[in-house]
Amino acid sequence: MLAVERVNFSYGKAQALHDLSFAVGASETVALVGRNGAGKSTTMRVLAGLLESRSGTISLDGMDITKWEVSRIARQGMSYVPEDRQIFPNLTAMENLQVAALANRAGSFGIGDVFDIFPQLGPKRKTLGENLSGGEKQMLAIARALVTNPRMLLLDEPTEGLAPVVIESVIKALRLIQSAGVSMLVVEQNFKFTSELASRQYLIDSGRIVWSGTTEEFTAQRADIERMLVS
Repeated sequence: MLAVERVNFSYGKAQALHDLSFAVGASETVALVGRNGAGKSTTMRVLAGLLESRSGTISLDGMDITKWEVSRIARQGMSYVPEDRQIFPNLTAMENLQVAALANRAGSFGIGDVFDIFPQLGPKRKTLGENLSGGEKQMLAIARALVTNPRMLLLDEPTEGLAPVVIESVIKALRLIQSAGVSMLVVEQNFKFTSELASRQYLIDSGRIVWSGTTEEFTAQRADIERMLVS
């Protein structure tokens, strides 16, 4: 579903991504893990079209989207949930979803469906975004992406700042999304979270992929991988 081949990106003279290559299969969940400043969020912003790569190729379902504008990428079926959620603070939860639903892509997820996936949002339909808790904002951000009916969902640090009980709710919801066949790329520092959802993991450090393998291999080698991150 997603193929990233030798992508490079720089902030001015500082190169942030170095020949980055990885892939996400159809209906697969893949994790991109690493410490702060490793290049995870930069990668997501490049994939979503918010930043333009210097070189390399990004393909979505076999179509080269490398130089496409953000809106065109979204219409092609890629939805991005940013690290800071970016819900509309002065709209209610329902209005946030209604705005996203204007994308009008055919698929499995309508506004009613996402309230089934995130039942905690039901009582908050009329609550302004700015008055939601951190966990509710994260759920709304994911729900808003879902009503665009993506084929490829990008999740940037979905557990950041959330209590363990809320993280469990997010995991439950993402498993329902997986069962609908949506491909996902999850950027995280929480290894436990990614290991519960992803079939494969890529470790990024200083803008380079330094390790890749299945989640089973990741779990078996976790001590060595963690030593790599502090070396």
